[in-house]
Amino acid sequence: MMKCPVCGEDCVQYAHELLDTLDTVFSPCPACTPRILDKQKPLPADAVIVEACTCEKRFIDDVFVEVYSIMVQEGLLAASSPLRDAGIPLVHPGFAMTQPPYLPRNSLLLLSHHVDKKTADRLMREVPELRGVVKCGDFTPGAADVDLTAPPRVYELLAGCDVRADIFYTQHSPVILYKQQSLTHIEFPRGYDPKIVSVGVHLRHTMPKVFVDASSGVGTLGILGAISGVRHVILNDAWYAAAYWSAYNVEVNREHLLVEPVRFLKEYGELQEHPVVKEPLKVAEAEGAQKIEVYQGDFRRLGQVIPKEKSLLAVIDLFRKSDPEVNRRILQEWQERVGGEAFIP
Repeated sequence: MMKCPVCGEDCVQYAHELLDTLDTVFSPCPACTPRILDKQKPLPADAVIVEACTCEKRFIDDVFVEVYSIMVQEGLLAASSPLRDAGIPLVHPGFAMTQPPYLPRNSLLLLSHHVDKKTADRLMREVPELRGVVKCGDFTPGAADVDLTAPPRVYELLAGCDVRADIFYTQHSPVILYKQQSLTHIEFPRGYDPKIVSVGVHLRHTMPKVFVDASSGVGTLGILGAISGVRHVILNDAWYAAAYWSAYNVEVNREHLLVEPVRFLKEYGELQEHPVVKEPLKVAEAEGAQKIEVYQGDFRRLGQVIPKEKSLLAVIDLFRKSDPEVNRRILQEWQERVGGEAFIP
């Protein structure tokens, strides 16, 4: 177990520990029965709250019946509201599934536009499957502006802990990615990720000595580069939460890497004091047969810390990639300031 930087509890596991649970974590026992409800409609008048099965799991729709009912009782939803208005359910751990999950205790994070602190506390007391409740908004948390001119915005953790993991599969090994969900965008695994495929193709074609995940988020593509065997990997993000969790996830996945334990140079609270920075600030590093460095800063200034290496490949995973002119400008700036080969997946 690793200590959670948000709640301080043992709610974070190393990669193999979490992977060992996947076969059964959301599976029903023979006595479990599903109740599939139409999320576009209000809760039926005859719907009742059912308790967990003897295996201590409840079907996800049954959990939402209780969440919805509490929010109606607290006056946050009308009884005529569709069930989906209760919020967005994010399971822990998140991975591509073929069937809806049966939830054990402490396995569901609720993101809701309508919830308040009082109701969040009640939900945590009465709904054992919940691990945290977050009030969300119609925006992407973090520093979503590529030019770092717009102030960052975040969701609000009202109760519990909002740290959860997603599992993305690569051709080498699964990548476990923890994050504090109120501070980072939602990227739930779907079983096929075009970005992972694109990076894999570029890595095999280029075989770089240095691989840079210039806008790393919580570290998906940079860790993929390290798992693929690149000897020097640099992860970077201007948003403090992304940079910290990138480093944290290097440690979570370290058993698949050729490095000693990650050395954190900055604590979570320290980084929070300066949520967005431009000049590269080293957050963490790990060394061994590979070298992995994590920075917080504007990716266009990484030339100050990246070694002058001709065999360099960088992936720049922007939030908004639909504007060809912005993409062209970003790649041109990278070439002028840093060099090497770069691509936007």
